[in-house]
Amino acid sequence: MKRFLPLLAAVGLIAFSPAQVSAQDREMLGTARLFNNDVIGDGRDRWQSGGYGVSRFRGPEWTGTLPTRPFDILEYRVRADIRAPDNLNNPAPGDRLYAATWWIGVHTHFDWHGFDVASGLDVAITGEQSGLRSFQQSIHDTFSMPRVNIGSAQQVDDGFFLHGTLEVARDIEFEMGAVRPFLELQGGVETLARAGVDVTFGSLGSDGLRTRDPVTGQRVSGITDTRGGWSGLFGADFAYVHASEFFPTNRGPTLEDTRTRVRAGVNYGIGTGNLFYGVTYLSEEFVGQSEGQMVGSLTLDFRF
Repeated sequence: MKRFLPLLAAVGLIAFSPAQVSAQDREMLGTARLFNNDVIGDGRDRWQSGGYGVSRFRGPEWTGTLPTRPFDILEYRVRADIRAPDNLNNPAPGDRLYAATWWIGVHTHFDWHGFDVASGLDVAITGEQSGLRSFQQSIHDTFSMPRVNIGSAQQVDDGFFLHGTLEVARDIEFEMGAVRPFLELQGGVETLARAGVDVTFGSLGSDGLRTRDPVTGQRVSGITDTRGGWSGLFGADFAYVHASEFFPTNRGPTLEDTRTRVRAGVNYGIGTGNLFYGVTYLSEEFVGQSEGQMVGSLTLDFRF
């Protein structure tokens, strides 16, 4: 039961606050896209190997600030990610299991007594049934990269999981930007509690809405202000991890119970388009992992 307390907290926060905006009153407010890959980070292909996510934001006309009611703004997410052993062709004993996962969910963003709240639920589809291992193999074949020689014993099992996320944050503004401490709870596929801080320099995004990438913690523009310019984004956080379906207790390596992320990125905007590149250090996730890794993140969102 304890594994699901964060999930229940996320559900409980929004379940008793019915939406007051009809479908007819909603409009498309923005789109967030992010490509993660350690090849554009530390140049390797291992562990947190890669992923791509798209979020669509709908709600009433954006005024530059969050609404005070949950469900007024909805973020519809679709994301795929691959977590893999260091050697895809011949995984070493004790390395992590191959885990390919689809995430499909709905989240809401709102203001609660001056705090920014982001909360929602995802369905996670894990294992060979996701089809992502075959997709990665086709990419490797096309570009003459190492074969993805992963058997069923080296993968996480097929599964369907409900996953809840709740984040509470607050911007503390200063002349050149803002400091944003935050707390986060997750329950479901991975059950963890996280605390961290983000620092933003520059004006781009101050009148928009950013959403947090679950893997790196990078904050990505979802509703973009149209004045252009740039922002530098920096952040760090620390998590206590209670359990993870990616590290089953009956096989594979043992889960590390703490994680650290340190990140930096640059966001440049032109009208409604934006370019983002960031890099994130991820600490070891399992006992026996030889070192942390650097993951690169990229957004190219230009509309004509």
